[in-house]
Amino acid sequence: MIKSMTGYGKANLSEKAREYQVEIKSVNHRYLDISVKMPRILSYLEEEVKKEIASQVKRGKIDVFISFENNSTEGKEIKINTEIAKIYIDELKKLAKQEEISANIEVTDISKFPDVLSIQNNQEDETIRNELIETVKQATQKLVQMRAVEGSKIAEDLLARIKTIQEKVKEISSLSTGLIEEYVVKLEGRIKEILKNQEVDEARLAQEVVIYADKCSVEEEVTRLKSHISQFEKLLNSEESIGKKLDFIIQEMNRETNTIGSKANNLEITNDVIDVKTELENIREQIQNIE
Repeated sequence: MIKSMTGYGKANLSEKAREYQVEIKSVNHRYLDISVKMPRILSYLEEEVKKEIASQVKRGKIDVFISFENNSTEGKEIKINTEIAKIYIDELKKLAKQEEISANIEVTDISKFPDVLSIQNNQEDETIRNELIETVKQATQKLVQMRAVEGSKIAEDLLARIKTIQEKVKEISSLSTGLIEEYVVKLEGRIKEILKNQEVDEARLAQEVVIYADKCSVEEEVTRLKSHISQFEKLLNSEESIGKKLDFIIQEMNRETNTIGSKANNLEITNDVIDVKTELENIREQIQNIE
């Protein structure tokens, strides 16, 4: 079933004092364009996030918003700057000697001084990586589900419109068949009126009919239109990304319809052509939102 390019998905994960939230929004776009906004401490995972989304989504402008709060020790490392600590100790000893006071220096005292202890994030932490990617996967699945629901509604509309076009094409085919017969009758009548009592040159009449039939025949265009309609209906049941293919088919159908319109020498056919072109334009607008 076809999918819309418009959708939204959101997922949350809470695991041992770690909170993840992923929101994904998508709109129409010619290609797949993924933009990710995430905390700096997770930026090393941006490409993996994009890869996960791209495995489920083929087209659309995708905006991803990720928030992360880590109140656990996971992914954190405490680093001791021993060089800075030694400087503090040396200076404190000097001060104690100068002032002739006791230099009872405790480790806990030194640890409280600026830049002695620091907490660093471990960018190799597999637990945080796995939890984030799992949250992204869940949000993407919800996005895809919404796009599928929207796609099914579009498919219903497209099927109805393509059926209307199919009926109009049948009418055009039927009307065009009778055009030549009408032309023969009118041509014979005009020739007899002009020649009055003279005999009609059947060979010349047949030649004129052949020339007219060649000019106004839309049989080839109708055949190709029917083929395009069949392809269109098959694609609507395809599981692949079909937006670009449908757009191409509509362009071809529009071209054939224009040719029929230029050949038509009949008001009813002209009206049918207008109706077909109207439906094709409506379809073209709809498929701009198909993945």
